[in-house]
This record gives sequence, C-alpha cells and structure tokens, in this order.
Amino acid sequence: MAQSFASKSALSEAIGLINSGHPDQAEAICRSAVERNPDDINMVALLGAILLKSHQVPEAEKYLRRAIQLAPSFAKPHEDLGHLLVEKGQPGEAVEILRKATRLDPNLDHAFFNLGKALAMLGDGKEADIAFEKSFELNPERKNLALAAEHQKEGRWEEAEKLYREVLRDNPTNVDAMRLLGNVTLQTGRIYQAERLFRRAVANAPDFVLAQIDLGYALKKQSRLEEAIEQFRQAIRLEPDNVQAHHMLGSTLSVAALTYEAVEAYQRVLELAPNHTGAMLGLGHVLKTVGRQEEAIEAYRNCIRQKPQNGEIYWSLANLKTYQLSDEDIREMQSRVGEADENVSEESRVNFLFALAKAYEDRGEFDRAWEYYHEGNSLRRMMENYDPVRDEVMNDEIVEVFNREFLSENTGLGHPSADPIFVIGLPRSGSTLIEQILASHSQVEGTSELPYAGTVATSLNRNRADGVNYPRAVHELKEEHFKRLGADYLDLARIHRTEGKPFFIDKMPNNFPTVGFIHLILPNARIIDARRHPLDSCLSNYRQLFARGQSFTYDLTEIGEYFVQYQRMMDHWHDVLPGRCLTVQYEEVVTDFESQVHRLLDYCGLPWEDACINFHETERPVRTASSEQVRQPVYSKSVNFWRNHEDHLAELIEVLEPVLPRYQQYESINRP
Repeated sequence: MAQSFASKSALSEAIGLINSGHPDQAEAICRSAVERNPDDINMVALLGAILLKSHQVPEAEKYLRRAIQLAPSFAKPHEDLGHLLVEKGQPGEAVEILRKATRLDPNLDHAFFNLGKALAMLGDGKEADIAFEKSFELNPERKNLALAAEHQKEGRWEEAEKLYREVLRDNPTNVDAMRLLGNVTLQTGRIYQAERLFRRAVANAPDFVLAQIDLGYALKKQSRLEEAIEQFRQAIRLEPDNVQAHHMLGSTLSVAALTYEAVEAYQRVLELAPNHTGAMLGLGHVLKTVGRQEEAIEAYRNCIRQKPQNGEIYWSLANLKTYQLSDEDIREMQSRVGEADENVSEESRVNFLFALAKAYEDRGEFDRAWEYYHEGNSLRRMMENYDPVRDEVMNDEIVEVFNREFLSENTGLGHPSADPIFVIGLPRSGSTLIEQILASHSQVEGTSELPYAGTVATSLNRNRADGVNYPRAVHELKEEHFKRLGADYLDLARIHRTEGKPFFIDKMPNNFPTVGFIHLILPNARIIDARRHPLDSCLSNYRQLFARGQSFTYDLTEIGEYFVQYQRMMDHWHDVLPGRCLTVQYEEVVTDFESQVHRLLDYCGLPWEDACINFHETERPVRTASSEQVRQPVYSKSVNFWRNHEDHLAELIEVLEPVLPRYQQYESINRP
C-alpha cells in the first residue's frame, strides 16, 4: 500500500513538473520510479510519453511497448506509440496500433487524427478521410485549425486569421491556435503582435517547444539576439535533440557574431541530421568568417552533393572572392539556368546567374560576365520591394529635422560613452578594410554590421497613434530621452562585445542617414565615412548578391541615385556637424596606406600599433563579402575596376554626372 501511494505521489509530481515546463525533472522522477518498480504501468507509460515529446524516439518506443505489454487495454500508450510510428514513417504498424487505440477509447480525437495521417501515407484516401472526420467530430477545434492551416499554407492570411481567432474566442487557452495565429501575424508584418501571441502560448504551455522556437525567431527578427539565443537554448533544454532549435541557435549565434559557438551549433545539427543542407551551408558561412577557407569549401561541396539545385551554394563559393569555380562547376550551373527546371527556384536561379558572372569575370571574359550580371540583377530586382522615392522623402525629412540649430541646441545631452566607432558609407566601399585595420588594435573589437542605430531610432515610432514618427519624433526628446536611447543602443550591442575591449566597431554602412541621431544619443562616439569612387562603389554593389537588405543594388539607375543621395546626406552632415565625421577615401588608403592608418588612429584617439598596418595577420571573424580579401596585404588592383565594364555603364555614368567631378583625381590610378 505504501509503495502504491508513493507511486501515485511521484506520478502527481511528475505531471506537475511537465505542466510547469520542466520535463527533464519529470523524466528523472519517472526513471527513478520505474527503476524501483518496473511494472508501474502509469510511470512506464508516462516515461514513454515524455521521451516521445523530447524526441528520444528509441527509448520512447521501448517504454511505450512495455506499457502496452503490461496493460493491453490501456489506450493512451497505444495512441502515443501510434503517433511515434507515424513520425518514424511506419504507417502500416501505426494503423494497426491506432485502430486498437480508438477501439479501446473511441474519444481519442488525436488517435483518429494520426490514424488519418497513417492511412493517407498508405494511399488509402477514403479511409483517411473517415478517420479525419471522426477526429474533427470529436474535436471541432481541430477541424478549424486544420482548415486555417490550409489557408495559411496557400497564403490566404485573412481567412486563416479569422479561423484562428474563432478558435481562441471559444477556447482562449488553445496554444496551437495562439502559435499559428502568431505565425500569421508575423508573416503579415505585425511582429510585436506575433511576439505577444508566442509569449501567451509559452506561458500557457511552458514545454511547448514549437512556440519557444517561434518566439525566438520573432525576437531574432527584431534584432533582440540575446533574448532569441536564450529562447533557443530553452527549447534545447526541453528537447535536447531538436534539430530545428539547434539550427536556429546556430543561425542566430552567427548573426550575433558569436562565430565559434555558431560552428558548434551547426556541427550539432549535422550530428543529429547528417544531410541537413541548411546546417552545411551555415557551417560553410561561419567557417569562411573565421578564415578556415578549406573547411568552408568542403562544407559547401558537401552541400552541393546533397542539393545541387541550390544556387546559393555555388554563389557562396564564388563569393569567397579568392576562389575560382571550375569548368565543371560552370557547366553544371549553365545546365541549371539554361532551361526551365521546376527544381530550381527563382532565388536559386538568381544565385546561379551571379555565380556564373563571377566565374567569367575571374577569367577576364567581362562581356560574358556582364550578360549574367544583367540577367541576375534584372530577375532579382523583380523580387525586391524597393521605392527610391520613399528613401528620398525620408532624407528630405532628416535634413529638415536635423538642422544646424536643432543639433547645436541638443549636442552633448546623450549617453557619454565613447565606446562605439561607427563605420558608415555604401557597402563595398572599403569599410571592411577600415574595420580590419582598427580591429587589429589592442583596444578595439570588431563586431559586425549592427542594426541597432536604426532599431533605436525607429523605436520612437512604437505605440504612436498620432502618426508622428522618426525623424520628426526626435523634437519631443529631452536630455533623459537622449541618454536612455544611447543606453538602449549600448545594451543591444553588448552581446557582440565578447573580448572586453574599451572600444568596438559598428560597421553598418546604411547608418549614414542616422549620423545626426547617433550624434545626439552618443555624442562621444566616433563616426568614419568609408568612401570610394562612385563608379567603383556602384558597380561593386551591382556585382554583389547580398544575402539580405541592400535592395537598391539591383538596378544601375537606382544604385546611382542612391549614391547621389548618400553624397547629399554626407554633405549635409559635414555642413551642420563640421569635423564630426572622418572621411576615409579607399583610393587613398591603398595608395598611401601608412599615412591613412595614422589618420584613422589619431581620429579615434588611439596610440600607434604596428599590428594595424599588419592587419592581414589579425585572426578574427570577418562576416562581410570582403572576408578573404582583408586577409591579404593591402592592394590597389580593385581601384578603377569599373573600366572593365565601361561599355555597359553609360546609364550609371549619366546618373552620377553631378558627383563624378569630385572624384576625378582618382581615375588615373592603375591606368596604363
């Protein structure tokens, strides 16, 4: 009797731990109870269910079969074992087990649902429909969820949202509906609403791993990387072998520039799922950033063997810059883009085209390369949502708001930290070289292209019903607000500062419109403008396929207009904040290197260190397209590279005509 009571007490405690989100502790209690009494059917069945939920499939199957052996009329372990067999892809035995489960307890709606899935896997559509209908009859919510999920799959967001909300109206604690509605709101751009829904789901079901992962993804989308990483780690604590959680952790650690930890996370994914191409590709990317090029190439090649129709892999190889694709690679890529191939997505096609362009350019076949660049950019432009007028209007507002008088009245009010060194400009204009030079200094840490200046600026838009957003909203700020916003930026950037050095670099090129805002919230931060001849700068962007963002780079006219806007904004900042930004011209860096390094260090208030001129010897992760190039000594061969494609640049030259005379002095470099 005492043994029986102890078992019931342990059972109650284990169930309580599961409900409070501590399945690992519940598992330990069950294991201990089963060790004491191997025939305790409740504990054996519960242990099997816990192991199933944590994806410990072989052990789960062992205990569920043991539970059925101990109590052949106990429906629940039959239901759980049937679910396990469906997930394992063994529908034949699953049908047998699930039919018995539904005979033992005709009210097991989940058993009927899995029975339908198993029958569908066997091609018995008629019987599958009967099982699904029985499941829906027992659980009308499930029917609405299934219908909503179908709408969601087909992109019918409004219909899906309506059904999910109906389910939640009738059952406010349905965590599946919360999570799926969260995914709809995330897909339709309502990220804060999505976060709230995911948090509600996790609060109601702390062991709901899918909701934990979705919450982590929503946090990652907001660049709240520290919180996202902790969320994925929590999902892994709940399910140590969850492949998706490890993969999301790896991708977020990579974005956070926690590169070596990202390598470990991707390697763990590949231990659990050796053919996971996403992890292979991600591993290749992070190995590239730490300079392990041969290992990166091996990872990419393994990925190609698994998924040869994925153009991103070939572009990743081409984007190593110092690596040349082979004749065989070129033939394979041409076969993928030469004819319509349903296995090649439009995104992959774009990647193949850019990789082919780079391959021919490396061989000096510039006209052939241009054909692929033009086709790839034209196709990618149709996939981008970019409005150059919107950028110009925003810049008009910024110029109007951040005028000399406003900046003068509010200078010096922000957070006093001098830690950040911002490197701004256009992408592909020498910013990575500047970062590598400065990060070779013992007092400076190179981090990444951090999105936080923009994040903090647009936080002024949150919860505004009056339509007054950034930049006009800054007129409402007082000294305490400027200080807090500066602190917010530093808090967000903290996760990237792993070396404890006094200064760190934020190398987000697109921060150039926010110079005035940065000046107000961080008045002691350094701001360096990395600049390059307009034709080289614009062409280099046109030749680069960016993983995300930079949507202005896929049309020559739009690139030219963007450069003109960049020039306009930097002229404005030099006018209203004289001496605030240091302009570093790429052509001067590569032709008068040591003098320019002195300028950089003097501006940043840093003592001279020889390591800065030996920057190529510095071992550190470099996350941009120039990662391999900055591991070489400084060179000038890319200066005036635009001349190789000059015959195709008339459109760009016309747009840039107002600014080109300012850079004419650099056009004689590398000229015969």
